[in-house]
Amino acid sequence: MAQSSRSPELGQPDGIPAAEPGSEPLAIICGGGSFPEAVARQVRLSGREVVLFLLRGFADPALEAWPHVWVGIGRFGQLQAELRRRHCRNVVIIGTVLRPRVRDIRFDWGAIRLLPRVLRLFRGGDDHLLSGLGRLFEEHGFRLLGAHEVAPDILAPRGVLGGVAPTGDEQADIAVGVRALTALGPLDIGQGVVVMNGHVVAVEAAEGTDLMLARCAELRRLGRIKTPARCGVLVKLPKIGQDRRLDLPSLGPRTVEGAHAAGLAGIAVEAGGVIVSDLSALVAAADAAGIFIFGVEPGGVTA
Repeated sequence: MAQSSRSPELGQPDGIPAAEPGSEPLAIICGGGSFPEAVARQVRLSGREVVLFLLRGFADPALEAWPHVWVGIGRFGQLQAELRRRHCRNVVIIGTVLRPRVRDIRFDWGAIRLLPRVLRLFRGGDDHLLSGLGRLFEEHGFRLLGAHEVAPDILAPRGVLGGVAPTGDEQADIAVGVRALTALGPLDIGQGVVVMNGHVVAVEAAEGTDLMLARCAELRRLGRIKTPARCGVLVKLPKIGQDRRLDLPSLGPRTVEGAHAAGLAGIAVEAGGVIVSDLSALVAAADAAGIFIFGVEPGGVTA
């Protein structure tokens, strides 16, 4: 990935006013996808300065338009030094990062000193790993915040979000999905299931939502799923007990495309528990595909 030689302080995105002088900047550690910039824009519009810490191999180079620093996975010493140099005590971690193999990580001295502990963090699910990394930040004097805490408008609202509403049968499928994810959450498996006619046909694991939906489309093509098109629901919820500062499930137009290709009738997410980078684009994509998006009240399916 080509890296910029510009000073981190020079970047200024178009159309976003500078924050008030004297305010402590917020550090945003950026993985892949559109969510890091969505959060940065909301924070900047609230009047707070931001510095983006772009993870090599994951973050979009277009984010160099913002005040930024490039950092590598495993460079915890460098990251701490850069955070302190820019007076960033509050940190948000947002964006897609594929779980690396430990042997592929180039640790700096600041991380090597913590290596036995880091290795233990990799012996578990994603929530175990992320929660442990969060504790490391806090033990070194930083305050970890959830993206939804600094940019609350990225959370999915409740009820019907577009022009298509779920039927009674689809509401029943949503309820089955909620129960399934509630049971699976403590096992730290995944954040999504597909339910058709009261039957769980797919559970998200390491492959993520998009590949789970592609698998459903393939199962339909092979005749393993025999329900007609426009049947079934993708349900996405945060895991029970997970640290919501680090790994809230997300929803975007690509998920809508995957649900449509899998022949589903719609998508249900926990209202206030799933992040959306551009709600209007999401609703437009769902309406164009003829599928519903529904924000479920935590613990139920009422609108």
